[in-house]
Amino acid sequence: MLPWKRVFRPLAALLLTAAVAVVPAAAAHAGTAPSTGWNDYSCKPSAAHPRPVVLVHGTLGNSVDNWLALAPYLEHRGYCVYSLDYGQLSGVPLIHGLGPIDKSAEQLSVFVDKVLAATGAAKADLVGHSQGGMMPRYYLKFLGGAGKVNALVGIAPSNHGTNLSGLTNLLPYFPGAEDLLKATTPGLADQIAGSAFLTKLNAGGDTVPGVHYTVLATKYDEVVAPWRGQYLTGPDVRNVLLQDLCPLDLSEHVAIGLLDRIAFHEVANALDPAHATATTCASVFD
Repeated sequence: MLPWKRVFRPLAALLLTAAVAVVPAAAAHAGTAPSTGWNDYSCKPSAAHPRPVVLVHGTLGNSVDNWLALAPYLEHRGYCVYSLDYGQLSGVPLIHGLGPIDKSAEQLSVFVDKVLAATGAAKADLVGHSQGGMMPRYYLKFLGGAGKVNALVGIAPSNHGTNLSGLTNLLPYFPGAEDLLKATTPGLADQIAGSAFLTKLNAGGDTVPGVHYTVLATKYDEVVAPWRGQYLTGPDVRNVLLQDLCPLDLSEHVAIGLLDRIAFHEVANALDPAHATATTCASVFD
């Protein structure tokens, strides 16, 4: 690949994510899901789906725009669905997930407690995209979340960090750039492969006992790269490459979380494995 493509493809992906977050949210109200559908605190989990589902957006996302497709998909299937905003920076509206990730995990902890109190459920299931699929692992490992969570489904999660297709390798050539990144957007800096945050998170093993882990990846991911770094290692882990289920699936990092119904079908399977059905290219019609 030409060097300029290695630099600008990940930048383009990040800009696309930002555009997806900003444009619809200008019409919707930032941080507040629609009044019907998800984030309905009167919802009571059914016997068929006894656990509420908490959706955790990715970097540059928010609680509404990241889930305009997946939240209704799950709500239509009978789940009580909730989403939160986290990692907000002062003066930066609509685009979140930029604050220190350990602090974002504390926000998730408070939100899960709120959902469990409202629904009366003993545990929740978490589904997150990108940073939102990795950040909950800090909550599970260090903040007592393992006793309150049944399953974590990561959609293109940054579990072992990213080099943004080589972009971070350029930082040493620009004096002060890495310090500026850490100071202004710690949520991005924490996701660079080899960061102090990721070193702490992954020390002693990727998983904690009692939680079921699923990772959904696409080989066309240009943001969390290399994509195999998304996979987890542990006794209760299922790592899934979408192209193994449907070779025609061309989703990259943004699309897999925002609109890929093949990925959504696998999310549903992970939330209810007892009633899982085969995921194929035809799952786009489910």
